[in-house]
Amino acid sequence: MKTIKVFTISIILALVSVCQAAPQAGNARAILDRASADFIGGRVAESVAGFDTVAKLAPEFAPELWQRGIALYYVGRYKDCRAQFESHRTVNPNDVENAVWHFLCVAREQSPDRARAALLPVGPDSRVPMRQVYEMFRGDLTPEAVLKAGGTRPQSEFFAHLYVGLYFEALGNQARAREHITAAAADRFAAAGGYMHDVARVHLARLPKK
Repeated sequence: MKTIKVFTISIILALVSVCQAAPQAGNARAILDRASADFIGGRVAESVAGFDTVAKLAPEFAPELWQRGIALYYVGRYKDCRAQFESHRTVNPNDVENAVWHFLCVAREQSPDRARAALLPVGPDSRVPMRQVYEMFRGDLTPEAVLKAGGTRPQSEFFAHLYVGLYFEALGNQARAREHITAAAADRFAAAGGYMHDVARVHLARLPKK
């Protein structure tokens, strides 16, 4: 997944071509931009509605919309969330984050054990600590090992905290989840985390109050 706050160039160019070929899709780009802004602003339901509209206007490019999958997770549409990440794997098969969010959707819909059994395979993802994150969700590595692998480099440390926090939440450990989601949502990680830092902020804001 991209870690910047803008959508991939390929999606934008694809939507431009769709808009040129189909007048009814002429506002897809604007809807896409608004859906992203809505999510970043914490208006998740509005964001999902926008992403759904884009997927309908340009169905051939719907697999690219991993941001839609994340938004679906937060509104509780876990079956659709799961399907989005399974679809995204067809265009981005190496991405560990895609497999992780698929796990999270299945864990909420069914159980962590079912999610682990359904964990999507991935190819080589060279980003640190993605290999360790994948092994943690597979059940082969501890959260502490992921945090150690993340080290102190801002981007690696950010992703370690984010996915350790999400992992603890999936397993029902709310206290440890809050600890690491709070760390990931810190302002110092804004540049390193990009769009996923916005995800961390949105997630933290939706956690139950202490």
